[in-house]
Amino acid sequence: MSKTLIRGARVLGGEPQDVLIEDGTVAAVGDGPDTAARADGATVIEAAGRILLPGLVDLHTHLREPGREDSETVRTGTRAAARGGYTAVHAMANTFPVADTAGVVEQVWRLGREAGYCDVQPVGAVTVGLEGKQLAELGAMHESAAAVTVFSDDGKCVDDAVIMRRALEYVKAFDGVIAQHAQEPRLTEGAQMNEGPVSAELGLAGWPAVAEESVIARDVLLAAHVGSRVHICHLSTAGSVEIVRWAKSRGMPVTAEVTPHHLLLTDELVRSYDPVYKVNPPLRTEADVRALREALADGTIDVVATDHAPHPQEDKDCEWAAAAMGMVGLETALSVVQHAMVDTGLLDWAGVAERMSFRPARIGRLPGQGRPVAAGEPANLTLWDPGHRSPVEPSAFASRSRNTPYRGMELPGRVTHTFLRGRATVSDGALTDGAAA
Repeated sequence: MSKTLIRGARVLGGEPQDVLIEDGTVAAVGDGPDTAARADGATVIEAAGRILLPGLVDLHTHLREPGREDSETVRTGTRAAARGGYTAVHAMANTFPVADTAGVVEQVWRLGREAGYCDVQPVGAVTVGLEGKQLAELGAMHESAAAVTVFSDDGKCVDDAVIMRRALEYVKAFDGVIAQHAQEPRLTEGAQMNEGPVSAELGLAGWPAVAEESVIARDVLLAAHVGSRVHICHLSTAGSVEIVRWAKSRGMPVTAEVTPHHLLLTDELVRSYDPVYKVNPPLRTEADVRALREALADGTIDVVATDHAPHPQEDKDCEWAAAAMGMVGLETALSVVQHAMVDTGLLDWAGVAERMSFRPARIGRLPGQGRPVAAGEPANLTLWDPGHRSPVEPSAFASRSRNTPYRGMELPGRVTHTFLRGRATVSDGALTDGAAA
């Protein structure tokens, strides 16, 4: 494999350094004579002013394949991930057929390897068919080639406390984690948006914060009782933050994620009745956004996860009540985080690396991902230009779908290069051809 020298990049936002990539690993970091000597013959990337981060890791991606290839495929979704700076994604289980067997998770895993744009780690379903009645083949999925360790019925809540307890007990044997979509179904029946003054004015059925908070409270207590790990998907309310903060203060085994859109957008946008803003959980209030940002900054919320949810145009270009829920997010996530967290002084770039690479890799048990930018480590890297500014143009996305809430919004930053084990999947902002990973 050819050598690449990244010259003058700010590693994790620090002082400019040279980074040499050779044979899939970081060979040297620093601008000393050893780096210069070893870099002879290397391809040089002039990276002055750019930030070098470990490759991003997403704990929550919908790739839709098998079954909804009109929305996304593993190939198009991982191309979008690479464009966003991701070197690993966790593919959620709500496909058709559902990823509730070893055969389906292995299919998704192999499709990811064939595409070659980032590592694809399947998430297995907790229950058969996401129906919440019977545990899926958790052990078989873990023992498969895909080595599944994260399980979720995302899109639906595991609302039966007995089933949830049994799942937590089962995965404890191999240090797995149950990722809960916290939504009490009876409290959200027919819900269309966040319950509050805006829903009352618009006459749309409200989605109360307590529907999320009550499930989180139950599940952190169950996890503590069993001594097993629970991860809270797309946490969205100030009350949920306080429950997770309380649980962590008592040493309960809980982690949580927040999406970029919940760090930036509010339910005021629903006044437009544009279904692009319809998402699960719904956009909340400005007070919730402030609480989520503060919780991400202080570590109460562990990670940023995209909840990349692609839909074909016809599923969004319709009346609000009939529209599908969800937004694409892989290609805009880092820009939104810079805008909401870095440019506001709430996080530095080392903090971004912790929340978008190191921690999600640890939670998802991906040993080759989320590693320091240091000699001897795998060269899974993202080179970011924080000074770039441009309006979001969905037609330029690598994703098959265009349902972004940021159309026309000027957001900061751009991925110039993404490296997967030393091989450029994105170079000068453009996707490469891809190859077997």
